Amino acid sequence: MRTERLAEELAAGLAPVRRLRPPGTRLLLWLAVALPAAVAVVLAFGPRPDLARVLARPGFAIELAAALLTAFAAAYAALCAGLPDRPGWLLLLPLPPLALWLATLGRQCLEVWLRLGPEGLRVTSDAMCLPAIALGGIAPALAMVAMLRRGGRFRATPACLCGGLAAASFGAAALRFYHTEDAALMVLVWQMGSVALLTLLATAIGPAMLARRA
Repeated sequence: MRTERLAEELAAGLAPVRRLRPPGTRLLLWLAVALPAAVAVVLAFGPRPDLARVLARPGFAIELAAALLTAFAAAYAALCAGLPDRPGWLLLLPLPPLALWLATLGRQCLEVWLRLGPEGLRVTSDAMCLPAIALGGIAPALAMVAMLRRGGRFRATPACLCGGLAAASFGAAALRFYHTEDAALMVLVWQMGSVALLTLLATAIGPAMLARRA
């Protein structure tokens, strides 16, 4: 068979392909799912009574902004990860806001230690953080899985890592609107620990979920 004839037959049998939207547009669609879900969780638990006062505190505002920026950057990186034409350095986008998030909590821990000594850094149980963050992040996580499954399997593990970080960070940010625990070390241990655990879980099981596509 001549090459021209083979190309014609192959082209004639192709099914129409719907192109993926750009990552920025898909990020907005992800936010359209994540934001209402987070608002619903906050309203279900009830906003914390001192919300207006704590939002006026620079440390709290920076911490919350860093958490949300981490979620946005990680979601964008995840949506770019499955596209071969996107550079690999985009996977590093969540690192600066994540570093700011950790640095803000670390500075608050240092200030407490300088003011109160070791007694101010006592860690107690706060077991509600993990299920609460998981609850706030489940809708963003499911939306991210649906979007990633429409893309390619290129860089599946980094995509799942960034997608898990996005969902967990969003859940942690929602938690700050209704959970009154503000001790920096408690937030660092329980809330950031929950974010890390959920991100690792998503990285472990995510590639298998993405592989289950028709």
